[in-house]
Amino acid sequence: MPQLRKGKTKSLLESSIDSALLAVEVYNKPRTTFRSEAFISLMIIAWTRLFHAHFNITIGDRYYHKKKNGRYKIIDGEKKSWELATCIRKYGTLDEPTKKNLQFFIKLRNKIEHRHIDKREIDYLIFGECQALLYNYESTLIDLFGSEYSVNEALVYSLQFSQLRTDGQNKSSKTILSRDFKHIMGFVEKYRNDLSDDVFNSLQFSVKLICIPKISNTNRSDAAIEFIKWNELSEEDKKAYEALNVLIKDKRVTIESVNIRRFKPSAVVSSVNENQNAINLTSNLHVVLYKLFHIRPPNGADDPFETDATYCVFDETHRDYVYQQKWIDFLIHFLQVCEFTAVELRVMQRNNESLDVSDYSAEDMASRLG
Repeated sequence: MPQLRKGKTKSLLESSIDSALLAVEVYNKPRTTFRSEAFISLMIIAWTRLFHAHFNITIGDRYYHKKKNGRYKIIDGEKKSWELATCIRKYGTLDEPTKKNLQFFIKLRNKIEHRHIDKREIDYLIFGECQALLYNYESTLIDLFGSEYSVNEALVYSLQFSQLRTDGQNKSSKTILSRDFKHIMGFVEKYRNDLSDDVFNSLQFSVKLICIPKISNTNRSDAAIEFIKWNELSEEDKKAYEALNVLIKDKRVTIESVNIRRFKPSAVVSSVNENQNAINLTSNLHVVLYKLFHIRPPNGADDPFETDATYCVFDETHRDYVYQQKWIDFLIHFLQVCEFTAVELRVMQRNNESLDVSDYSAEDMASRLG
């Protein structure tokens, strides 16, 4: 392992560790509002500076973007250093689950930076990936610079106010999710579903925990929390764990594999017109409506997967879009209650105006009235 003295490498490494510790400090504060957003931003800084420290000691001060003429790109008078995505590619030896975890947070950060999310559901949604991001950081830190830079002794398990979120809490929170959060949730589900089972189930991508209180035959000198290594369990214990895991693990559905209960545009139009007698839905008006509500990107978009997965998904095999039953249900309700004519809707779309799904969905309207 390299012996670091004062200089740029050590300065980069220390700032990387400081950023990681600050990320954990912010995340574990009970009154933190932008918990996940702050944690992600600070951890990306920590990872980026960790790689810069590694490159500085291995290839020298050359981790910068260059133009085609060979000169460095300059931003505000400074050379543009490699961002995290480039660092991952240049480093080249991260295992696949760790790389997928980092790429997940790079994309997620880009999304949450441009959206207002005023609820903490995102903290519950991505806890496992956040914990894996931290574990992977320390593991890579030790691999690159040695165990003397380990930071695990500075951290403890975060205390919790509540053992469980009740069914009532979960249901009430789901009814008032913002459009921005629904977009984030769709991205997270889509990203997870695209992963292979080996990557998804690895602790390097997401740490899945089962918390079971120790209530009997407990030695009074035992630690309150024990982390058990799978390869150290007996075969009997492994079987017991697998039986428990089958009972409680979430069912995982791969959206892209089959198009069960997915509809092509023509089927959407037919189904909507069969179930409502207000505005007649044509193929052209259907295009107008998905553009007004922004449930999918326009044809030829750089990222065709940028959909609101609640209503529409991109079929990679057939290179087209298919629509969910919820989109049909939404359109039936919208066309019955909206105060716009078909002509007015077309004018709004041509003027690049937008409508919010949450303003017209039956569930959201009912929750507001209730």
